[in-house]
Amino acid sequence: MKILVTGGAGFIGSHTCDRLLALGHEVVVLDALTPPVHRDGVPTYLSPGVEFYKGDVRNRDLLANLLRRVDAVYHFAAYQDYLPDFARFTEVNVVSTALIYEIIVAERLDMARVVVASSQSAMGEGLYLCPRDGEQLPGMRPEKTLLAGQWEIPCPRCGGPLELQLTPERISNPQNAYGMSKLGEEMVAVNLGRRYDIPTVALRYSIVQGPRQSVYNAYSGACRIFCLSYLQGIAPVLYEDGGAIRDYVNIDDVVDANVLVLSDERAAGRVFNVGGGKPVTTREFSDIVMRQYGSAEPGTVTGEYRFGDTRHIYSDTSALRELGWAPRRGCAESVAAYAEWLKGMDGLDGVLAAANAQMRSLGVVRKATG
Repeated sequence: MKILVTGGAGFIGSHTCDRLLALGHEVVVLDALTPPVHRDGVPTYLSPGVEFYKGDVRNRDLLANLLRRVDAVYHFAAYQDYLPDFARFTEVNVVSTALIYEIIVAERLDMARVVVASSQSAMGEGLYLCPRDGEQLPGMRPEKTLLAGQWEIPCPRCGGPLELQLTPERISNPQNAYGMSKLGEEMVAVNLGRRYDIPTVALRYSIVQGPRQSVYNAYSGACRIFCLSYLQGIAPVLYEDGGAIRDYVNIDDVVDANVLVLSDERAAGRVFNVGGGKPVTTREFSDIVMRQYGSAEPGTVTGEYRFGDTRHIYSDTSALRELGWAPRRGCAESVAAYAEWLKGMDGLDGVLAAANAQMRSLGVVRKATG
């Protein structure tokens, strides 16, 4: 097949392009090369085997010209960095997705598959169980409790303790602007795909880790943050108490999922979680990076937190496992690959400090007073 990959010069996109080329597909990449992710133009890791176009995925004429020439689409182009950019999240993530379907419908294009990149953040705070009141979907944590350093979420009904559960795809409970935009994107894609018989799959990635994840994003990337800290010989700051739970998934496992849903007819019209299969606290992940760099200095808790973060989320991947997929690489393997990629990279001095200063100035990073 000839396949369009939007955002194909990025982290997930470029790895997917490599695999598609290895499988014998022709690959067309559309990428705006937007900073801060791309500071130096086309990245050197992008395969010369792709047909590359620089441009915005919201450019209707350009997008239409490319869609007319391909059999399938991976839509990875997205905005995912600074928390307060509310309008930009929707403008880039949702509008571009709607435009893809608008063009396909208007021009009666025959697509074998459209795969859109959603996010675990579309589920927001995960699914919890209250021993007294059953399943619970907590809302956003109030600012007053965060300022007081009260990180855990009580049952919204009885105020008692909650037990985190594996969170399946039926849960949609986004807590921040990025998660809201990703939920909007997958709803547009899956529903328009069903309405107009365009085989569509939405993949809710957990926290993806591995080489090529940009060092310049201010907000995203635990592996990036911790590796840059230990490279500079300093212990990283752990937000809240270091006990927030996530599941981290290796980039190669993500590409496995991307390729699987391209051809498996059982996937069409559905949303799938793509996760690491193991709940990991921020502290535990930081310790993995610490060991990778041979340090004896664990991450430090300063009482800082990121406003809008969810407390816990752990994706249920059983639906995708039923199609034969499984996460096969762990956090240590992801960290080792990222650390190797960073070796010898120029211009890393000051990157982390600049990102931290920017997040504080925007009110993203705050400090508990209690």
